[in-house]
Amino acid sequence: MGRKIRLYTDEHVAKAVVRGLRQRGVDVLTVLEAGMIGALDEAHIRRAGNEDRVIFTQDDDFLRLHAAGVDHAGIIYAPQPTSVQNIIRGLMLIHQVLDAEEMRGHVEFL
Repeated sequence: MGRKIRLYTDEHVAKAVVRGLRQRGVDVLTVLEAGMIGALDEAHIRRAGNEDRVIFTQDDDFLRLHAAGVDHAGIIYAPQPTSVQNIIRGLMLIHQVLDAEEMRGHVEFL
């Protein structure tokens, strides 16, 4: 297995999700920590890609960017409303079975 997936969470992700992932050893960077609050989705994709981070989002605009062929390090999408517990469970499964290279340009759905 290659490099572990590192995550970049968008503005809409609950703090409880971030806490739960970090407690389980996942490397997570939030939009707030990155100083990217209010940035365009394309800027988030660039920032995450520059740091080889997979974006976790509940914003379907990222799915449209993927469909339009925008390059990215990976996108994991969960529809609204998905419970915090189910989000953490799904993200941990992806974190355990896929690596950063497998996620490049790929979308996973929770």
